[in-house]
Amino acid sequence: MRPSRPSRAAVLGIAAATLLTGCVGAKDSGPAADPDANADAKNVTLVISANDIKGGKNAAEAAWIEDTVIPAFVEQQKAKGVTADVTFNGAGVEDEQYKTKLELNLRTGSGSDVFAADGIWLGELAAAGYVQPLDDVVGEAAAGWDGWSQISESVQQNMSFKGERYGIPNGTDGRVLYLNKTLLEKAGLPADWQPTSWEDVLTAGRALKKLDGVTPIQINAGVPMGEATTAQGFLPLLAGTGSPLYDEAAGTWQGATPGVTDVLGFYRTVYGEGLGDPRMQQDKAGRDQSFAEFAEGRIGILAEGDYFWRSVICPSEDDCGATSMPDRDEVVGWAKIPAKTPGAGVDGQDFVSVSGGAGWMISPKTQYPQQAWELMAFMASAEMQTALSEAQIRISARNDVNAETLADDPLLSFISEEVLPITTYRPSDEKYNEVSLAIQQATADVVGGAAPDEAARTYQRSLEKAVGADRVAGG
Repeated sequence: MRPSRPSRAAVLGIAAATLLTGCVGAKDSGPAADPDANADAKNVTLVISANDIKGGKNAAEAAWIEDTVIPAFVEQQKAKGVTADVTFNGAGVEDEQYKTKLELNLRTGSGSDVFAADGIWLGELAAAGYVQPLDDVVGEAAAGWDGWSQISESVQQNMSFKGERYGIPNGTDGRVLYLNKTLLEKAGLPADWQPTSWEDVLTAGRALKKLDGVTPIQINAGVPMGEATTAQGFLPLLAGTGSPLYDEAAGTWQGATPGVTDVLGFYRTVYGEGLGDPRMQQDKAGRDQSFAEFAEGRIGILAEGDYFWRSVICPSEDDCGATSMPDRDEVVGWAKIPAKTPGAGVDGQDFVSVSGGAGWMISPKTQYPQQAWELMAFMASAEMQTALSEAQIRISARNDVNAETLADDPLLSFISEEVLPITTYRPSDEKYNEVSLAIQQATADVVGGAAPDEAARTYQRSLEKAVGADRVAGG
């Protein structure tokens, strides 16, 4: 979930608590880096930062950086006659704290040379002038990198803003419909069911409703579900109507458009007909409850990301705790999310998805732009990405790595091969967090009984307050 901007007092408090830790590789102030600056340096000092720490948050990635990436890169540079001093500035804090630290460091020029950032922060960082396109910071070396051919254009969106690349995606995910095949078969549906329209999903839900003790469909809604409402439910559905939430070229957001109203109408049908449990959407622990009920075989169709497969319903109780499913591989199926009707999705697609993920970027004020690029490209190489995937099962941004490391995982392979080519990403805009909250409230309104067009109009008014009426289309 994208964190909100903290107050000035909070920022100063964090600074006083020494969250700001500078690095020797970046300038304290001054203009953006010249791509050719220190290009022939034989002694180079670089710092990597990420919200990772051994023994804590994102421990596997922290270990990968410290134990694999840095030693291998230092040796690579040594073979070229370059002495590279590379250190890792890891954190293990809430995302909001890490983002605050990152923004302050970039503003003052005291940050790391290569840093991790959620793709959803990119628009805000770029709008503030804290980051610049790779072509400006690095020059031709970035444009000619051979790794781009292994990262699909859809995945490159996550580190791109207004048509320009700002970084390299480090990984991604995808949304699908998870299916309880046992329940589907009891309801008279095929175990390999693949809906081709929203109506197919509703029809299946009505069949599942006939089973005692079963919630037919779980699609996240409401404010307590937070960003899961927007990313797991609303945005994939909206992509299925043909237009993304945000038009980057025009700089406008969808207000009470027919597409938005149709999505809210789908929610109203699901919860108005009792195909979903409205109480779950109003509970702060509702998402966790939905996970538990699916694991217990009490939900037929659930819309979620691959995190659900990897970290919630994995077969091992040691890895997934109370929501583990020892029989997962036999019971659980999946399907692509259909457009409203065939061909109605973005770019005329029959099926849609929404993805997220983080990536690596370079400080515009680094003293060593070429060497920082070499380090970042090395981290994103097939060799290093394979090592990261072996340390922690994940979907890499690279197609070649996924083909090798996901071969034994049917769901992750499915997302890599079938979903990533058709996915879209959440908008990289500084107003996204406020827009997302308005979306969550709109879904809450229809789950609570409001008519879709009424909820859409209320949403548009909230949107206009958040972004300005001139940036809202439709309604």
